[in-house]
Amino acid sequence: MKGSDLLVSALENEGVDRIFGVPGEETLDIVESLRGSRIKLILTRHEQPAAFMAATHGRLTGRPGVCLATLGPGALNLTTGAAYALLGAMPMVMITGQKGIMNHKHGRFQVVDIVATMTPLTKMARQIVSAATIPSIVRDAFRLAQQERPGPVHLELPEDVAAEKVPHVPLIKPHPIDIPVAGPAALERAANLILKAERPLVMLGAVASRPFLADALSDFVRRMRIPYVNTQMGKGSVAGGSNLYMGTAALSERDYVHQAIDRADLIIAIGHDTVEKPPFIMGPKGPTVLHVGYLPATVEEVFFPHAELIGDVGPSLKLLADRLEGRVPNAGALLPLRSGILAKIADRAEESRFPLTPQRIVHDVRQVMPEEGIVCLDNGMYKIWFARNYRTHVANTLLLDNALATMGAGLPAALMAAMLYPKRRVLAVCGDGGFLMNAQEMETAVRLRLDLVVLVLEDKAYGMIRWKQATDGFADFGMTFENPDFPAYAAAFGAKGSRVATAEGLAPALETAFRESGVQLVVAPIDYSENTRVLIDELRDAAPKRD
Repeated sequence: MKGSDLLVSALENEGVDRIFGVPGEETLDIVESLRGSRIKLILTRHEQPAAFMAATHGRLTGRPGVCLATLGPGALNLTTGAAYALLGAMPMVMITGQKGIMNHKHGRFQVVDIVATMTPLTKMARQIVSAATIPSIVRDAFRLAQQERPGPVHLELPEDVAAEKVPHVPLIKPHPIDIPVAGPAALERAANLILKAERPLVMLGAVASRPFLADALSDFVRRMRIPYVNTQMGKGSVAGGSNLYMGTAALSERDYVHQAIDRADLIIAIGHDTVEKPPFIMGPKGPTVLHVGYLPATVEEVFFPHAELIGDVGPSLKLLADRLEGRVPNAGALLPLRSGILAKIADRAEESRFPLTPQRIVHDVRQVMPEEGIVCLDNGMYKIWFARNYRTHVANTLLLDNALATMGAGLPAALMAAMLYPKRRVLAVCGDGGFLMNAQEMETAVRLRLDLVVLVLEDKAYGMIRWKQATDGFADFGMTFENPDFPAYAAAFGAKGSRVATAEGLAPALETAFRESGVQLVVAPIDYSENTRVLIDELRDAAPKRD
């Protein structure tokens, strides 16, 4: 056995079944070891989307996804994916090659200190200097990637260590790790705050979307009967049907959901992670905030909780509900606001203007997506509209990134979702700018014979920055571009492409694409004038006047 064989055996021991990446000369021993393993090597067309796919695997399963790159330029291409996983709390293990450490026959050709580069972007970055240490290092990497707060880990395997002959070294089997529940004193403190509240509100943050937490959160909300809002990354963490949903905090203030947030005297913030843009701005006259999480809150200028309930979130919330169910006198105090908030958000959702409005696009996508269908958003102005208007009823069925918020991640995330859930409808929604940042992965999707629909929203501009430019009073400059013929572009990869020509044509086009299966691309022009009408003018006029 050589070092690379031991590495692959250790990965198999962790349950790894796929590795995404672009091999290089310094990783050929690893590739050869993978050839004889049960792990599938999924070749991507760039290292960055390989990292996005691995991170999305971690996000959806709770188990680290794995990606592979060579030294130097290949490894550097993983850095955006590392930051994506670090800020988004997605468990991932990145493996990169390196020149031999026992000799330097090529001098410093392509040599970059990747361990130093990855250190601030990961939970751990480490070079493996001895093949015999591989089992313990891999076990530690996966443990660290998964434990709260989850995130990326980087391992560098020099080519001479990968080729090093090694005697039998036993693997280290994973073992379950139980998280303690919140203590009695913290439960009593939290219960007293809720009992005394006149207008309590639950807010579900990014941590609420951890895999396998949805049932516990849904049970807690239904037992407490306290209405809830969610952050962008907390969408879908409570199953539909509770009639307690008040909206999504897609903006930091003034949106209609803030009618409830601003009136709350207690916000029970379950799993809020301050990597997200603030769902509300705290101040000296703001509400009391109870933070519920696996870890203590990160205190920021915009988030400083007054009390905390720390421990395994699901069991801790059950203990809290056991104390309070049926005893909270003002549980539904904010519920009368619900119908008005949701009606305002749904306004003009079926308008027939063309190019399509964001509201119509969100409405029509919701019509063609089953409750368990997965929508993967790239980053652009449409993300705010989907976060705000798209109703989710199942956890992790609207995948968006409100942490690093990088463009280019939507299509790779959708590829991963389609691989994990081949029987569910998966839709990537990308702006024309973000789509072309990783559009080469259309070839990967076709090669893997995935069933995947890609909706490209075309405004021929970096639309969100152009909007910010206008709202800040700058001249309209430097944000527009031209596009290829997107249906022909899709066809060049062996996919199918179509273009929507009327407002009424979007839903049928998407439905046809899903029914025909395979990789399909649908282009729809979008009219972003609603950004100013609704998100600036309408919300400004609706906001309460302040002294």
